[in-house]
Amino acid sequence: MMAIGASALQITFTRPSVLLTQRNLGVTMASFVQESDRALSSKLTSSSHLSSMLNSNQSFTINHPRIRKFVTRSMSEASETKSTSQLSIDLKGKRAFIAGVADDNGYGWAIAKSLAAAGAEILVGTWVPALNIFEMSLRRGKFDSSRVLPDGSLMEITKVYPLDAVFDNPEDVPEDIKANKRYAGASNWTVQEVAELVKKDFGSIDILVHSLANGPEVTKPLLETSRKGYLAAVSASSYSYVSLLKHFLPIMNPGGSSISLTYIASERIIPGYGGGMSSAKAALESDTKVLAFEAGRKHKIRVNTISAGPLGSRAAKAIGFIDTMISYSFANAPLQKELFADEVGNTAAFLASPLASAITGALIYVDNGLNAMGVGVDSPLFKDLNIPTSEH
Repeated sequence: MMAIGASALQITFTRPSVLLTQRNLGVTMASFVQESDRALSSKLTSSSHLSSMLNSNQSFTINHPRIRKFVTRSMSEASETKSTSQLSIDLKGKRAFIAGVADDNGYGWAIAKSLAAAGAEILVGTWVPALNIFEMSLRRGKFDSSRVLPDGSLMEITKVYPLDAVFDNPEDVPEDIKANKRYAGASNWTVQEVAELVKKDFGSIDILVHSLANGPEVTKPLLETSRKGYLAAVSASSYSYVSLLKHFLPIMNPGGSSISLTYIASERIIPGYGGGMSSAKAALESDTKVLAFEAGRKHKIRVNTISAGPLGSRAAKAIGFIDTMISYSFANAPLQKELFADEVGNTAAFLASPLASAITGALIYVDNGLNAMGVGVDSPLFKDLNIPTSEH
């Protein structure tokens, strides 16, 4: 099992300043009144008039049935947000389980940091063979520089669970895996068992993140991929998400969110990304829509996926040409800049927050816009088109 990864970087949140002032409210209401019934314009002659009434707590009556509810709601919201000057991602009191964190270098880690920076409690699931090294690195402080949050504190991981998402329950585990020394000393690491342990330890979660993928024959062209290798890629990279949701949904609080990670190879040809991995990502994206419907109707949980651009993580190095893909993306994407892990992490935090309460079944691209391109503009064939390039 390999977790999709990226370089770990300190996360800086950019919080757009969306101010709801009484004067803005006055402008909005005055415009609304003029459009709905000009006869009322004499009562709401200007934004300053309405603003002064609000500031002095004077009362006024609007009998027009079409706007009475609007006015009441807007005034209430203005009062409630009076002490809040910014629109921010707030996950305080929420608990997240991130499957696929094995080091401080991947997307899973970046997502964990963003969720933690927004106030969420962090639980992680780590591939069993990588568990000892990961926990030892945490204890010895090797990840401390990568744990720094925007406020200067360190991200805390409340608990690390051994996890192999290829297996749903103990009955699925073959004897050779049970006897494998890399699994020695570990227990309760199938998806069902981990969900049961999380329920026992914490009762419930609010956020579920699937940040893992593996294709044992990823370096082989699809035509040279064996059936076993193809099915292994689909099992580890897409069905594992179905399994995680199946077992964790019963302990997810209504209104919660689930997020997975995908890649543009699901819909475009990426030579070298083989072994059935492109098929697995396509399945993951299709499943996202179906799972959004089923999880939404049955449990009121939102399900989305992020299509992240190429990043030079340790796991991605296994593909063998990740540096080439990074260079290609920089040369051809609309935004000619490096793609950072925290940009994916921050997107995940937004999708997990109440700010995204109406977003589900969605595929969100975080790739500097590379998905929008139809051709590679760095080709010599386009040398005479005078295509602008970044100066930096």
